[in-house]
Amino acid sequence: MDRCVSCKGRGFCGRPVCPILRRFREMADRPKIGTQLEGASPPDVFVGRQGYPLVSAGPQVPANPDLDLSFSSGEWARMDVGEIVALRSSMVRSGTKIEVKDAKRPGKILERAQEIAMSSVPVGTEVTFLKPPKSRLQFDGYLMPSGPTGSVTRLEITTNPSVPRKVDRVVEDSDLKAVQAVGELYNSGADVESISRLLSLGLLGKKRKMVPTRWSITATDDTAGKILASQILEMPIVNEYLLYSGERLGNHFEVLLMPGVYSYELIEIWLPRSVWSGEQTWIGADGEGPGEKKGYSSLSGGYYAARLALLESLASMKRQASALLVREISDAYWAPLGVWVVREAARTAFSSAPQKFSSREEALAEMEKRIVTSPQKWKAHSEMIQGSVQTTLASFL
Repeated sequence: MDRCVSCKGRGFCGRPVCPILRRFREMADRPKIGTQLEGASPPDVFVGRQGYPLVSAGPQVPANPDLDLSFSSGEWARMDVGEIVALRSSMVRSGTKIEVKDAKRPGKILERAQEIAMSSVPVGTEVTFLKPPKSRLQFDGYLMPSGPTGSVTRLEITTNPSVPRKVDRVVEDSDLKAVQAVGELYNSGADVESISRLLSLGLLGKKRKMVPTRWSITATDDTAGKILASQILEMPIVNEYLLYSGERLGNHFEVLLMPGVYSYELIEIWLPRSVWSGEQTWIGADGEGPGEKKGYSSLSGGYYAARLALLESLASMKRQASALLVREISDAYWAPLGVWVVREAARTAFSSAPQKFSSREEALAEMEKRIVTSPQKWKAHSEMIQGSVQTTLASFL
């Protein structure tokens, strides 16, 4: 069970097929599709990781041409899990095998997919498949669900993509490093989903290689977070204890901001019968200080998604703080929907008005009331709580 929470469908157990994901794939009605499909890509594209550096890449298109799935992540987060699964099951994942380095000199199919990735509005798309797409529901721990998948022989765009001027300029600048490109786009107001699409289709940086979608999502969250963290370290420290609370899709967040230089700790609590946990509670934790984190988080992509929401809030406050985030996942989150859920649930918490306290003990006592798991269990995983309390100037104010 511990391994399932850590793995989230990545195959750590050695089985050829994840039994949890197989259960979800078998549960839904899938649309029947022929060899041709026409619809509006939200815009949405997918780059696989199997067989890297020869990967499957292409746009995702609704099986129903009248279905509009161009929702923002915030709009998706206001639906329930079943509604999201039902809508996303109609998304057809098209793809053709392409070398990742071909992003520099794309063929026609990849070039069309890149145009879709650059657009800020849905793009009319006509797809011809080698044979009718396989009818199955696709899940993993990083991406939004999608429906049937098929090999593409022809891809045409039937409406003009709308490309923001900043996106066009950054994509055209092949001398700009990928990290700088992500930073420029994020600072200009581009959302992380659109930046991730550009990175995934090999449209950013000097090397111009495609990046599997699940990797590009976390890379974008991580890069945008590092940019914000470098700015926050120059800001004043909060002088009181601020407690935020919020929930989306069975993901409940309690966030405590404390006086101190920037540091971040995330505690994940997977309650029984939530998507990966089985019949027992699983608790994990990871964190970082003011310096850059070494290595990849033991909590996977959700760690970076929650951190980005935290850093966005601190940047808007123009403050830095020591931050303890507790994410408790209930059985209401019964199917994996992707790391975007973590980001949106944390953003929901920060959108609430915080409770203010004069001491850490008072704030923790209030936090404990809204967490199902007993405090003795989850607090034992927190280095921020168990470690020594440093006296700061703010404590005397």
